[in-house]
Amino acid sequence: MSDISPAELAKKIGNGLLSFPVTHFTKEFAFDEEPYREHISWLLEHRPAGLFAAGGTGEFFSLTLSEFSSVVSAAVSETAGRAPVLAGCGYGTAMAKEFAGAAQDAGADGILLLPPYLVNAEAAGLATHVEAVCAATSLGVIVYNRDNAIMDDATVARLCERCPNLVGFKDGVGDIELMTRIYARVGDRLIYIGGLPTAETFALPYLEMGVTTYSSAIFNFLPKFAQEFYAAVRRRDHAAVYAGLRDFVLPYIAIRNRRRGYAVSIVKAGMNAVGRPAGPVRSPLVDVSEVEFAELRKLIGDRT
Repeated sequence: MSDISPAELAKKIGNGLLSFPVTHFTKEFAFDEEPYREHISWLLEHRPAGLFAAGGTGEFFSLTLSEFSSVVSAAVSETAGRAPVLAGCGYGTAMAKEFAGAAQDAGADGILLLPPYLVNAEAAGLATHVEAVCAATSLGVIVYNRDNAIMDDATVARLCERCPNLVGFKDGVGDIELMTRIYARVGDRLIYIGGLPTAETFALPYLEMGVTTYSSAIFNFLPKFAQEFYAAVRRRDHAAVYAGLRDFVLPYIAIRNRRRGYAVSIVKAGMNAVGRPAGPVRSPLVDVSEVEFAELRKLIGDRT
């Protein structure tokens, strides 16, 4: 059981860079716990403000409930209180409540509520979904605003009134006006997290809007670069930020954008490139090609 309150959780994760570890699989696609725990331990050496186990980068969408519990439990055990552990959560309301309960039982400190499966819904339905998940757990909940779960400022404000353990808003849309409206309406009631694919590209402008942290998938294989880039963002060092974007992040994105689902696949490829393999991605994702892997390895170079 977590001893971090939702308010404490929000404060902790808002003060640093967030790591979203991949989930390690064997060649037979089973959860590979030992290297996963070794990876968590290595990430912690680079002092992330929070670890998001079994999130989007961790292929939450391909895990059974039992596997999910094993992944979160392993992350919690290996972290041993050195950083908050938040777990992914999603699908329809009934299943999301089950995953939230499993995360709490596994010792997670918080929940990242991913969009519900498949369907598009009205704002009222999304609000009912979020409220039900928040009511099903005492953990702090961060809602992920993206794809088929995009909420307007009025909906977010109502949820803030009804759900005391709703502590965060992760943006995966990139709508500056919407973010401005939400911040103007609820202010510091929530912690705001940049959650677009390769969030480094939006980090500097989003900082001006009160988004003090973001999820870095790059942290998985280049944690030193990720932390140095984040530090440059926080001190508003435009020259350093744009050098990082120009020299690594934008070419990395160019490879990622070649295939659907590469936002996850390229991270595991990056781990292979630095000698820390995490196994294949599960279907329906596909691994990067040999040609793209060679390009990525060259791009990474000696940045480790």
